[in-house]
Amino acid sequence: MKKNLGQHFLYNRQIVQQIVKTAELEPDDLVIEIGPGLGIMTTMLAEIVKKVIAIELDHTLFNRLQTTFASYKNIELIHGDAMKYPYEFLPYFKVVANIPYYITTPIIFRLLEAKKHLKSMTLTVQKEVAERIIAKPGGKAYGVLTIMVQYHGHSTLKFLIPKKAFRPVPEVDSAVVHIRILEKPPVDVKDNNLFFRIIKTAFSQRRKMLSNSLKSICPDTKEWLKRISIDPERRPETLSIEEFALLANSL
Repeated sequence: MKKNLGQHFLYNRQIVQQIVKTAELEPDDLVIEIGPGLGIMTTMLAEIVKKVIAIELDHTLFNRLQTTFASYKNIELIHGDAMKYPYEFLPYFKVVANIPYYITTPIIFRLLEAKKHLKSMTLTVQKEVAERIIAKPGGKAYGVLTIMVQYHGHSTLKFLIPKKAFRPVPEVDSAVVHIRILEKPPVDVKDNNLFFRIIKTAFSQRRKMLSNSLKSICPDTKEWLKRISIDPERRPETLSIEEFALLANSL
């Protein structure tokens, strides 16, 4: 295990089976597994679905996986960076992964970029990240990640995994989140780029009032916000996704 890759291996087979069950897999599915590690979940996935593409960055682990799965016809091993994989060229696929901590948020954003053929993600992540994904407006956990996932999918925290279930033992507990990709976003937005720019700008200064944090978007912020009946003194974590859509559509 290389600490710089953020790898913590889940050895408890019952928990791995529970993760696989949570993924709601079908026999014809194509599954992407990011960071297969020792291949425990890879084996279970291959017994259920048509094909598994397992992406492993660590050279030593990749060589070990090649030996382990030499006789498997429905497992394709990729030695490379999951952030750079061309998901856009895949047919419909599902993701099941114990994501290395250091790339959790970036890989979720990367996968959402390829959402045209993405059907669902079943992810083992830090408990704190899971709480951010499913957060509601008004709390500290609510932020850019929350709204990005909410815009593209319906997320559910399925269960927690104690840190002692991993080797080496991480500093925090983990959680399994299932994200079902929506055919249509829950809000209508005229300009996606502007919508996401407003969200990222607002949360880059989350302790400031909207009248201050959104000045780079619209200099006359107070007038803009009052025109659409949003209190300029509110902070970004209090706004719903519908209100962020209203902000974007009013410009």
